[in-house]
Amino acid sequence: MSTKTMTVAGIMSGTSADGIDVAVVRIAPGKLRPNITLLAHEGFHFPAPLRRAVLAAMNAESTSTAELARLNWRLGIAYAEAVEATLKRHDVKLDLIGCHGQTIYHQPRAAAYAGRHFSCTWQLGEPAILAMTLGIPVVSNFRPADMVVGGQGAPLVPLLDYALFAHAKRGRVLQNIGGIANLTAIPAGAGPDAVIAFDNGPGNMVIDALAQQLFGKKFDRNGAYAAEGVVLKPVLASALRNPYFQIKPPRTAGREQFGREYAAKFLAACNKHSDKPEDALATATALTAETIAQSYKQFVRRKMKSGVDYIVSGGGARNRTLMAMLAARLQPLGCELAASEEFGLPVEAKEAAAFALLAWQTWHRLPGNVPAATGATRPVILGQVTYA
Repeated sequence: MSTKTMTVAGIMSGTSADGIDVAVVRIAPGKLRPNITLLAHEGFHFPAPLRRAVLAAMNAESTSTAELARLNWRLGIAYAEAVEATLKRHDVKLDLIGCHGQTIYHQPRAAAYAGRHFSCTWQLGEPAILAMTLGIPVVSNFRPADMVVGGQGAPLVPLLDYALFAHAKRGRVLQNIGGIANLTAIPAGAGPDAVIAFDNGPGNMVIDALAQQLFGKKFDRNGAYAAEGVVLKPVLASALRNPYFQIKPPRTAGREQFGREYAAKFLAACNKHSDKPEDALATATALTAETIAQSYKQFVRRKMKSGVDYIVSGGGARNRTLMAMLAARLQPLGCELAASEEFGLPVEAKEAAAFALLAWQTWHRLPGNVPAATGATRPVILGQVTYA
């Protein structure tokens, strides 16, 4: 099947559950990899009732089928509205939409259930609403195919990272800091089989939870609260002993590991050492920075030559305190820290753009996973198509 140039909208709402990013990209066939041009990007906050419903459903101990069915439909409406609003602001005509959906449960490793062992994942957001409302075919449900062939269903961004950032002479690390932090490492001159990618651990997830509980804020804007605190070293040292941080890649994490229960225990530990809430934020921020730096040093550094561009995207790139902590830890390791905007891609747009590319791959019956990143036994075509 021959490939063709298409204009594709990618939709992403991540583990932070703060809203929706839409990236519109033009994707054209290339000799070695697709040529990708960002045409537009918009971000939309979830309405407060929808965000509450999303957070309540994530890793919930109990809920109802009616609640999940309604949330699936409501998210589909929100995604359609976000794309409609984007198209009103930008003079573009779409050929295709790629919608990641909202992850409410992700179990990358096999566990026992009803007499069998298996892994599983679930993303909500009814694609038929998008397809029928906008009159544009939609690719969704990207993760399961990779998991069925032994992968962890994540990370799926490495295909975009390689297409946009692979360099003949410079090693590149693409570090996304959303609710969860994840990286893609591309050695200089490497092919896609040499890509290293995995979830570092908590990104903004614990920071956001503490900001909301301690200060009534959705997040610590610019890391202002953390900047006023001191890192509680005993708490940080204890947190770094979490077994997740010793798992060799491929590995993936979510709210199941670092969600509200984890944040509550982390805050309780901070309160034993300090009654200053800023100290808890500083310690949570240091946990993100330290786990990113340690995972790079432990699993990536020896495979990278000197001269590494460490390119940060996601909401965490806006946190000045976090970026300063990262620079202090990564620069001595030979990394030059930069935001993805310095390479022409807004920090909030990358993951949405990734699912636009994955939709393009699926439409052309091309694989979208990178087995070296997910642990899958082979490349597979990802997702399902809902026709308009």
